Amino acid sequence: MLVKVAVVQASPVFFDIQQTLDKLEACVATSAEQGCQFILFPESFIPGYPRKFTFGAKVGIRTDAGRELYLKYWQNSLQIPSSELIRIEQIARDYNVYLAVGVTERDALHGSLYCTLIYVSPTEGYLGKHQKIKPTGVERLVWGEGSGKDSLRVFDTSLGRIGGLICWENYMPLARMSIYQQFPHIYLAPTADARPTWPATLQHIACEGRCYVLGCNQFVERSDYPADYQPFLDEDEIVVSAGGSAIVSPQGEFLAGPLWDEEGILIAELDMDNVLKSKLDFDVVGHYTRPDLFAFNVSKVQDNG
Repeated sequence: MLVKVAVVQASPVFFDIQQTLDKLEACVATSAEQGCQFILFPESFIPGYPRKFTFGAKVGIRTDAGRELYLKYWQNSLQIPSSELIRIEQIARDYNVYLAVGVTERDALHGSLYCTLIYVSPTEGYLGKHQKIKPTGVERLVWGEGSGKDSLRVFDTSLGRIGGLICWENYMPLARMSIYQQFPHIYLAPTADARPTWPATLQHIACEGRCYVLGCNQFVERSDYPADYQPFLDEDEIVVSAGGSAIVSPQGEFLAGPLWDEEGILIAELDMDNVLKSKLDFDVVGHYTRPDLFAFNVSKVQDNG
């Protein structure tokens, strides 16, 4: 089976969920016109990855201005369920595509935020989500640790088995193994890491998991930040996130990208037979294991399907 996929490297409209949804739909329309069946958006595309934001916090100190900024970020984050999620479901139906979208998810009851990847089907609507289980560094100021319940999972779709992890979760070997155990054909790795070393991580996952890997990052320039937020940036900073999105084969070869220093949509046609062919000489959860020596178990807090 051949599956045409797209990876969107773009900046959202910062801290504005409605305008960001407009941009998301425009990117989906462009990709669908080229025959894409699955489209991936970056980490926290809605309402924007809060790179360089301090939210007025220092050790032992929080400011009123920082709390106001958190409130605005919270108000423009995605609630599940919500009218905004219904719109994303409608976009998937209208263009007949599967979507995976990186969002900041808000908990309407408790007020917490989480870094989340949502999955949406053109026929079934919202399928489920993965919450980042370990926010990195200062991300922990605004994002809580995600629940493992129903989160570390791979979704069985008409295009194949699709799942993955967010950003530096992919540096957690046991988290990767929890995904590999569910036999993904397409592994998603949305990120905010724009270092030149990141594409090698995508290649490693592809070779290790013997699956297609879609890496997706935002391209962000200083001008993408509203004027009120530009003081958070360094004075001479023009490019805030250079991107580095890519699509990688099960043998670790780049099929598209890495894309640097510009917005763009990467497209590739994936031959699903190559997933099986690549397992001739390596299968991380099959013939290349030693269960007599090593045991791996995931805490039974999620449904592995």
